Amino acid sequence: MKLNDFLIRRRWLTRVLVDLRDMRREYKQVLLLMIDLVIAAIAFLLVIVLDAPSAEIRPTAVAFLAVLGLLLAAASVGSRFLGLPKVQLKSYEARGMGRSAILGGFVGCVAWVANVLVGPVFSESGPVLFASLFVIGSVLARFLMLHVVRLLYSINAQVGKVLIYGAGTTGMQLAMALRASDNTRVVGFLDDNKVINGLSVAGLPVHPSNTVKEIADQHGVTRILLAMPSISQPKIARIARRLTDLGFEVQSLPSFAQLVGEERLVDALKQTLPDSFLSRKALDETMGGACGVYTGKSVMVSGAGGSIGSELCRQLLLCKPRKLVLLESSEHALYQVHDELVDLNRTSDCEIVPLLGTVTERRLVHAALATHDVQVVIHAAAYKHVPMVEANVLSGIANNVFGTATLARESAEAGVERFVLVSTDKAVRPKGVMGATKRMAELIVTDRARKEKADGKAPGTVFCMVRFGNVLGSSGSVIPRFQEQIASGGPVTLTHPDIERFFMTIQEATQLVLRAGAMATGGDAYVLDMGEPVRIADLARKMIDASGYTVRDADNPEGDIEIAITRLRPGEKLYEELCITTGQAPTEHPKILAAREAGLSEFQVNRALSGLRRAIAAGDATAARKELMHWVRLDLDALKTRPTEAPSLTVLPPGAAGSE
Repeated sequence: MKLNDFLIRRRWLTRVLVDLRDMRREYKQVLLLMIDLVIAAIAFLLVIVLDAPSAEIRPTAVAFLAVLGLLLAAASVGSRFLGLPKVQLKSYEARGMGRSAILGGFVGCVAWVANVLVGPVFSESGPVLFASLFVIGSVLARFLMLHVVRLLYSINAQVGKVLIYGAGTTGMQLAMALRASDNTRVVGFLDDNKVINGLSVAGLPVHPSNTVKEIADQHGVTRILLAMPSISQPKIARIARRLTDLGFEVQSLPSFAQLVGEERLVDALKQTLPDSFLSRKALDETMGGACGVYTGKSVMVSGAGGSIGSELCRQLLLCKPRKLVLLESSEHALYQVHDELVDLNRTSDCEIVPLLGTVTERRLVHAALATHDVQVVIHAAAYKHVPMVEANVLSGIANNVFGTATLARESAEAGVERFVLVSTDKAVRPKGVMGATKRMAELIVTDRARKEKADGKAPGTVFCMVRFGNVLGSSGSVIPRFQEQIASGGPVTLTHPDIERFFMTIQEATQLVLRAGAMATGGDAYVLDMGEPVRIADLARKMIDASGYTVRDADNPEGDIEIAITRLRPGEKLYEELCITTGQAPTEHPKILAAREAGLSEFQVNRALSGLRRAIAAGDATAARKELMHWVRLDLDALKTRPTEAPSLTVLPPGAAGSE
């Protein structure tokens, strides 16, 4: 029975306290005014007791009550005039303490006047003592009430405890601001500066950052606020990552000067110009006379939504084609490139046709070539990310090999004037599946060119291929990946310290591809002059420096960004080459070289496609990889034997490819 009575009374008390907490604002203001009057009365009585008047002073009851009434009236009028009842308790420290001091001075003056005119009630020092006691009482009462209100809010609301990382100006301002929060309580600071560890800042202790786990466990902290806007973004990212790994929720705060607009909120990682990372001067020219091949023609670009494909489309618009057909398998990429090209094409009569599909869809390709009377095909569609193709062998072969075969065959049958294959340096002595599929695509295009010449058609489709290395800023380039890693605080990852790659800007590459396609006569294998290869480790350092940070290594342990070495990925090579054979011939353009690389014969190409088709139909990735690499090795062997002309026909016994 007693326990039941206790629970009933506890629930009743809880309801009363919650009602008190949630009463209307005007009632709270009246309550605060009454508290000021009570404090004034208590201060007056304390002065009478503490500052006993001399024996000659015998105040009458009337004088006593008159002075008290005057003081209460003064306190009431002064408090309302200064707006003290309207100051919220959580904002009192910043907005109300000064007003309380002014009110204390005012009632002290009233006490002196009343003591002279009505009294004397207390000694000459009494008014000063009264004013001091009133101010102290008013301040203490409000802080006590704030504490009580917070306790009331905690009855049915959980208060989150936080630590602030950084005990500087921003950290102190944040701690002061959070004092007004009803559901957040700061329990202390964390700071890497050993000088201030153990001190008290803004009334809160400063702890070493390496004790965060112990302090958090002690106070039940789950969230940490980073208040270090002057620290570089990579260092903040490293701290945040370390705290997140410990299980904390981490939030970062800019400086208050930035928040109010006195400083610009800027991304520390500046957008760097890709051509600043080349080891040579970038090509700076337009299409010039090469546009004639594309002007007034219907041109199809496969892979139009990719980095290379979309830039090819932009360059082609400058040549004023009659129609531009965008073939793309990604709906989002197709929508974006079509929307951009339509905007760029406002002053031209070129018709831009978005075509959603893949080069492996024979019926779609056949219908598109016929419907739009395509005269030039630029084949840029390919799966090009080495690790992805290595992990998805069948898809890579289907798209890169059979997609090329389908598009090339349908282009020849439709009477397309020109077919340009966009290839890659990874096709040269390939180590992985991606490079091998691109080499097979080159061999298919070369074989098609031979067939066109053998058929004696006039004029026939002009087949050619253009090979180049990495493009700065493309989706497959290291530039975007390095930028993301730098922005997140590092580390910047390299697969090997000595890895090198050829680089060219996307504008250079696409202009030269279109130029090469314009000068082709059939069966041409063009290689772009990309200058000297770039060491990726040097590129990483340049990007870190260009972003305003420093490299953190053994020589500079306090640097911002670390360069971490992982390992070579499957199918990845240390060094890339642009040509399989030697003796490249110059062309009319100094940046375009002609190579002679007719390795496999028509019979061998057909055998390779048959073997790969069987492996894909069986869904056997291992057999498909083995078949693909067999024919690539055979191609290399043939080129070693006769590097400047097509090798003699080699007839293999059935199943030879699959047996290796």
